[in-house]
Order: sequence, then structure tokens, then C-alpha cells
Amino acid sequence: MSALTSRYESDELPAESQAVDVVVIGGGAAGLNGALTLARSRRSVVVIDGGTPRNAPAAAMHGFIVLDGTPPPEILQRARRQVRGYGGQIVFGEVASAEPAAPSLEGDPRFTVSLTDGRTVTARRVLVATGLRDVLPEVPGLAEHWGHSVVHCPYCHGWEVRDEPIGILATGPASLHHAWLFRQLTDDLVYFTQGTALDADTRARFAARHIRVVETPLREVGNDESGALAGVRLADGGFVERRVLAVATRTQARTEGLDGLRLPMEDLPDNMGRRFASAMAGTTEIPGVWVAGNATDPTAQVGASAAAGALAGSHINALLAAADTDAALAAAQREHTTA
Repeated sequence: MSALTSRYESDELPAESQAVDVVVIGGGAAGLNGALTLARSRRSVVVIDGGTPRNAPAAAMHGFIVLDGTPPPEILQRARRQVRGYGGQIVFGEVASAEPAAPSLEGDPRFTVSLTDGRTVTARRVLVATGLRDVLPEVPGLAEHWGHSVVHCPYCHGWEVRDEPIGILATGPASLHHAWLFRQLTDDLVYFTQGTALDADTRARFAARHIRVVETPLREVGNDESGALAGVRLADGGFVERRVLAVATRTQARTEGLDGLRLPMEDLPDNMGRRFASAMAGTTEIPGVWVAGNATDPTAQVGASAAAGALAGSHINALLAAADTDAALAAAQREHTTA
């Protein structure tokens, strides 16, 4: 075991006066792959993992070659081992605050991240990879099936629910897109409008694809004797048998503890939620802070999130290398002046 590996293997954070190169807030695909990229470049990196990944309810991750069908906890365990193997540190905890600190003598940024248990870490750069929270419609019984019989992504879960009686629970314009994608997976599709409008052209298209439209609002989700989703109870007392419900959720970037970074946010189209605003390689308007994964791209699956983390990590490393060179030059010039 190398000295670098052993130094960062425990959950004990470095002293606040010893700034690590990068603190990564979020231990999902984006955060861990960003940390892996940085650690392989011999950067000191600490990952703060809150332990609540978006895909936690899912039995398996799909749509990513080689790892397709792997349970999410197994992917995370393997990723953590790999990050630690290159000297990175994984710390489990909740972020209480993150904010700029006094810069170095050369003007290099510094940030202080404090956890709810009182631990604190100082870093030169920050990668925010907190992911997002899916907000479901308030229909009784819906949330208990989330990630199993209530799904949001045809690419993550579509094959597993093929040929089942599927219902689209409309939440807005994005649900129309859902209808076309899930119709590819089943011949038995019902579209519950839930008060959303359908124009004549859309109705004609639904009819052409044999998609049934139900405009009566839902009262609740019903289960069978085993507890599996059996269908939906309508406001008028009617019952429509369904085994799967597809919902375009409203997504909210996880922002807890990050107010001090003053990261800009923006609304998603059609009132579908809010995300952190970012540009190339996850850069933000705040110098020294990057964002990657679902926190800025709600549509990114595991593969895309991991790729975004790697891109952000490489960009952070490049700018740190430039800052290191600037600092070395300034030190050499000071030494020459005092000689």
C-alpha cells in the first residue's frame, strides 16, 4: 500500500489548515468518476457522500455497457474502492455549509465545507455532484411503488416493463413524449390526462397508435393482495387495471448546505424543476466551483453522469496545474528578489 493510499483511506478529514486539492460534494456516478480522474492525477481529493443516490430504489442499473443489470449499491461499492485505491478519500456525511474561505497568498481560491457532525475540510476547488430529487405527483399510494412499478425513464426501466399494461400519469408536456416512448414497449397503454390539455392533433395521434385516453382524475393507486400495483382508482369510483405507471417527475437539484457557494440556478422548461446552471466541463459563474451529473443535467443516466464527472475532474486538474505553476513562478521570483 502506498503512502498516498494509506493517507486518505480513513474517514478522518485532514486538518482544516491543510487544504486538499478538491472536495467533491456527492458520491454518485458523477462525483466518484470525477474523484477517480483527480486521484489518478495525484490530486488530494475528498468525496462527501450523503448516502442517498437517486437510483437507490432501483434493483438494477441499465443502459450502460458492461455494467448493465448491475445493482446500484454494487456499482457504488466498486467505485469507492477504486477511488480509494488511488489515494482518494470517501467521507460519509451531510454537508451543513460550503462557502469561500480566505485565498492563499498567491490568490488561489479556498473553500470550507462543514458537515452536520462538525467535521470540516478546506479545499482549493469544489465539484458539486449532489444529484437531484424526483418530486412525484401527490397521488395516494404512488410513492410506495417508486422505482419498481412506478417509473420515469423508458431507457432505465423500459425493457423490464415491456408488454405490461402501462399507464402514463400526465404531469405536463413532457408526458406526451413519454407516451410515444412507452408505446414502443407495450400495446396496452392508457394516458391519464390529470387535467392536462390535449389538442385535436395529439388526440388523433393517440388514436392512431391505439393509446386510450382517460380524463377522469385519479383518486389513488390500488394494490393487489400481494401488495403489487394493480391499477388506479378514479375520482368517479371507476378502476383501471395497470401493472406499471410512468411519470415524468418534477426534478429538483439537491442544494442542501450549498447556499454559501451562491451557485446560479435556472428553471427547467415546462415547469419540470430547477437545476444548477453550468457551462463547458461543468464550469459555473463561481470561480473554483464546478457542477456535474444530475444536479445540472436531469436527463443524464449513469454513463452520462460519470462522463460529466470525468470531464469536470480533468478540467479542474488542468486549472490546478496552471495555478501550481503560477505559484511556483511567484515563489521563485520572490526568492530571486530577496537573494
